[in-house]
Amino acid sequence: MRFFLDSRKLILLAAGIYIVLKLLFSSGIVSEYIQQITIYVFIVVLAATGLNVIYGYTGQFSLGHAAFYGIGAYTSAYLVKTLGLNSVFALPATLLAGGIMAGLIACIIGIPILRLRDDFLGIATLGFGILVRVFFDNSDRISETLGGSRGFTGIAKLTNLEITFVVTVFLLIVTRNIISSRYGLFWRCIKDDETASASIGIDTTRMKLMAFSYGCFLAGVAGALYAHLYTFLHPSNFDFLKSIDFLIIVILGGMGNIAGTIYAGLLWVGFIEGLRIALPSNILDLRWVFIPLLLIVLMMWRPYGLMSKKKGDG
Repeated sequence: MRFFLDSRKLILLAAGIYIVLKLLFSSGIVSEYIQQITIYVFIVVLAATGLNVIYGYTGQFSLGHAAFYGIGAYTSAYLVKTLGLNSVFALPATLLAGGIMAGLIACIIGIPILRLRDDFLGIATLGFGILVRVFFDNSDRISETLGGSRGFTGIAKLTNLEITFVVTVFLLIVTRNIISSRYGLFWRCIKDDETASASIGIDTTRMKLMAFSYGCFLAGVAGALYAHLYTFLHPSNFDFLKSIDFLIIVILGGMGNIAGTIYAGLLWVGFIEGLRIALPSNILDLRWVFIPLLLIVLMMWRPYGLMSKKKGDG
């Protein structure tokens, strides 16, 4: 009960946003494509929040976040298809399964690789991401259902606005409360100075592993939502470039800032999809020129992120 009382303002704000979105969706003003992109924004924000916990709050540089996003997606899709759980009521369980699988694997690989720091950790997570991509490409050797390099097809479309909104808002509030707790304080201390944190009694290994596993859990849940929104998975959906997408959102929004991640996720997805709509098909590839230009302008205007509290940000 205290959880809801402490977060009542955020819950009321979220309820207002949901009502507006529901009215727009049901009125027919918004096309199905825009509805799908809106739901996708929530998914991206949730996954990027996971990376923000890992990198923004704890300072663990990860270039393999998309791998855990994919693990959650494939886990949920496989369970739904093989067990015949083609019901919205079964989705929360498979979302949880996808998140737990991603978090568990993160915990297992985190034990050895989190001893590394900075660029070395980034390279290790990048290597893991490539390993997962190769596994997805050859997954049909384990089970034909997974599809391998052909892609995972025939996934039940279970993700809708209600489930995505509730799951995302709930996990964002949980994350905010964790950040405000002593664990969040420990994470920030480790980011500022890991050696000093250890000297005052903080179990840095345990705290880093906790942050890494929880951040990957969020990515796994987001991946599961993604799988049941688009109903098709391909290994290329979870490659290095997807990890870069999440990293860009975290940096644009401001390191260690959940609100910034929400705004940056909306801006980033909106900009990319806006270019897809605005540009003619014969010059659609030019969006990869506009995207770096946007990044350059934003980094010059807000070098510490959209919601940064750094001195000199205006």
